[in-house]
Amino acid sequence: MKLKFDYNNMMRDAIGKQGLEESAFDKHAKDIQAAFQTVMDNRGKGWQEWCDLPFNQNEIVEEMLAYCGEIGKKADSFVVLGIGGSALGPLAVASALLHLHHNELPASKRKAPKLYVEDNVDPERMAALFDVIDLKTAYFNVITKSGETSETLSQFLILYKALKDALGEEEAKKHIIVTTTIGKGTLYRLAEKEGFKIYGVGAGVGGRFSVLCPVGLVPFAVLGLDVKALLKGAAAMAEACYIGDVRKNPALNSAFLQVMAMQSGKNISVLMPYADSLKFMADFYCQLWAESLGKAEDINGKTVHTGQTPAKSLGVTDQHSQVQLYTEGPFDKVVTFLAVDEFRTTQVITDDKAIDAGEFLKNHTMNELINAERKATEFALRKAQRANFTITLPTVTEETVGELLMYFMYETAFAGAMLHIDTFNQPGVEEGKKATFAMLGRVGYEEKMKEINAAPKLEKFII
Repeated sequence: MKLKFDYNNMMRDAIGKQGLEESAFDKHAKDIQAAFQTVMDNRGKGWQEWCDLPFNQNEIVEEMLAYCGEIGKKADSFVVLGIGGSALGPLAVASALLHLHHNELPASKRKAPKLYVEDNVDPERMAALFDVIDLKTAYFNVITKSGETSETLSQFLILYKALKDALGEEEAKKHIIVTTTIGKGTLYRLAEKEGFKIYGVGAGVGGRFSVLCPVGLVPFAVLGLDVKALLKGAAAMAEACYIGDVRKNPALNSAFLQVMAMQSGKNISVLMPYADSLKFMADFYCQLWAESLGKAEDINGKTVHTGQTPAKSLGVTDQHSQVQLYTEGPFDKVVTFLAVDEFRTTQVITDDKAIDAGEFLKNHTMNELINAERKATEFALRKAQRANFTITLPTVTEETVGELLMYFMYETAFAGAMLHIDTFNQPGVEEGKKATFAMLGRVGYEEKMKEINAAPKLEKFII
């Protein structure tokens, strides 16, 4: 394991009464161990198939690297059509590992296709996509585990028609890869009929836990990322998460700290990367944490309305927009910093004698500055007795990103077990999906439409 986890500023020694007593680890040892055992007992089973993804994909990875690698050589653009975990995982990893202005690089400097992740159904956005891609050199990855996702199917229907018009039906089919559940769903049946290339999502791999299966690996292979190193890092973190000692298992440790924080009224979890490459890791984390832990009932059917609201922030940018609230507002937040020891480039702040400004900055580097600002924010929060936690990546690589992804997933699983909820369902999301189907006249949802029509028409309070 290459990542480092510093939880000093979660403890009473550092932040006074807002922190946790060290004795709490022993006081709650039975609950911690029960949660650990729940996750371990279900590893690789049911909705925890994601636990085995770093270890059981060797054969499919070899085939994927060959097939998708060839697409990467001939495509100018690669477009991911998906929403939720089908988009956020690929976006977070690609943004971490590609050049920060990847799509704007000239072809001579860009070693992989341009990447577009289309995760919304705003009609203006769809029109804008057509303005920046050439259908003759664009390839599309349609991702939906269920094969029924309205947003993704609508995008696909529009783009497949455009592809057929531009390339002809047979050639258009070669430009599409489908990632879905094998043998199930509208998209799978269509893909079989049309002859699209298909990759499968395991039955027990939920969307928000799917980044290390073909949902993420297909785009990464097309983009030329080191898929094997990503899985190697994930495996290293998985093995660290098998340790039963809460003081040595980073995911179990931080899950306990967050649950204790929730119980003391800290119902907001801020993820604050101090690296632009990790900006979209906050989006990935927000979905994982919110959908997994925000539940009305526990596993015994008791109404609990539990969960911790995730929020995203970017250091240094949001020091100038949010940190004032974090240091002096309500004591309702835990801030998790993502730090990077060594950036992949160094920018020296030059000593220009002709400019009489910023003397204290000259001959330092931006690398020093961004890390000094992070440490300064940690200090300010600690001084104000605000709970904060730091995860440090030695550098941003496939291996360390793989570790970070697996850490977030295990942390979420352990926290859900401690809260005694079903971490892996999403009944609140499903209700909205059913209502959407009904409003668009999908067969089989007539009763849901009757329910919608029977609801009171609220027009009194409109300005």
